[in-house]
Amino acid sequence: MATRILVVEDDADAATVVRAYLEREGYDVTVAHDGVSGLEAALDEPPDLVVLDWMLPGMDGLSFLRALRRAKALPVIMLTARSEENDRVAGLEAGADDYVVKPYSPRELVARVGAVLRRMSGAPAGEDAVVTLADVRIDGGRRRVEVAGEPVVLSALEFDLLITLAATPGRVFSRGELIDRVWGPDFAGVDRVVDVHVSNLRQKLAAAGAADVVGTVRGVGYRAEAP
Repeated sequence: MATRILVVEDDADAATVVRAYLEREGYDVTVAHDGVSGLEAALDEPPDLVVLDWMLPGMDGLSFLRALRRAKALPVIMLTARSEENDRVAGLEAGADDYVVKPYSPRELVARVGAVLRRMSGAPAGEDAVVTLADVRIDGGRRRVEVAGEPVVLSALEFDLLITLAATPGRVFSRGELIDRVWGPDFAGVDRVVDVHVSNLRQKLAAAGAADVVGTVRGVGYRAEAP
């Protein structure tokens, strides 16, 4: 079955171009032209990935992303003309997996889609075993996290960060190492992306009762705290 991509873009010409390039790569593409119908499509028949414009009628991209994240852990690439770091961070904090600034090359977008889907295809290399840290159980093969037996819903990036850290408890990973392992060496974003996703990961673990699993080593990076 072909990988399914949902493109949420109000500019009909841009949506047509994106769709054509993605379909050329063999993806099954659905297009929505506003945030409300796009969110309905994402929730009714969840795709494998969402390409999401920031500025949308009815519901902007950030509101769409926050609503989606409350229900699903689908990977999302945001398209936006906003290039300031604060705007990129706002999108990442809302749960975006990647961020493409307009104007962009359709080939670049297709490459980003492929990179995100490859990250989604499984846990980081060699990390498919079950890892336990205190009450946290991480099943790399099933991509499932439980705290005290209760499931915790993480995004693909949050899961990959957690299992990368948890595979070697106590080892400190720099932001650069985490980007190479989780995002891949061709990632063109900023180091701040790691801080944003670690913060989101911590919030979810804390809400489940596991507040102290991921530690910060000031000026260096992050580590999983050994039980």
